[in-house]
Amino acid sequence: MSSTPRQPVHLAVYDTFADWETGHTTAHLARAGYEIRTVGPTREPVTTMGGIRIHPDLALDELRPEDSSLLVLTGADLWDSGDDLAPFARTARTFLDADVPVPVAAICGATAGLAREGLLDDRAHTSAVSFYLAATGYAGTERYVDADAVTDGALVTAGPTEPVAFAREVFRLLGVYEGEVLDAWYRLFHDSDADAYAVLEKAAR
Repeated sequence: MSSTPRQPVHLAVYDTFADWETGHTTAHLARAGYEIRTVGPTREPVTTMGGIRIHPDLALDELRPEDSSLLVLTGADLWDSGDDLAPFARTARTFLDADVPVPVAAICGATAGLAREGLLDDRAHTSAVSFYLAATGYAGTERYVDADAVTDGALVTAGPTEPVAFAREVFRLLGVYEGEVLDAWYRLFHDSDADAYAVLEKAAR
């Protein structure tokens, strides 16, 4: 009996993309068999905060929820300097409002973009700090959680200093790692706990 192929994971890319925030997430999803496809405002190249030039695989207006396993939105200076990235937040709404919601994972400035779109008003969430999101004028301040990363339904949020916790929540949501293996992965990459490596090695065998 054949299984349904996994849909790709879509990584949003744009100028001033914060390079360090999604490396753990995309690297380990790729190792788990997910195709990672980059999505830009258009198909024109973008330049990350670290000066890396990326040629997107597709433009945002070509992306459909039914063709994706996950939309990852990373931080960028552009989230706080205008409305250039607002279309990505609107796309996140489309994903979360689909008949079968498709997960969205947002870190750093992308959480502010979701707040402005109203997507955090009724969902538990986190970010860099509560007053950063409060400055957007959103209505979800009572749902803010002071945690490294938060999952509510199909939405993951995290602050800019928590790329490992962000990845952990994505892996949990997609079922990439579970239980003691997920815990060991987090302890290894977040806490440099050498004992965790033995758990991962055993699971790999």
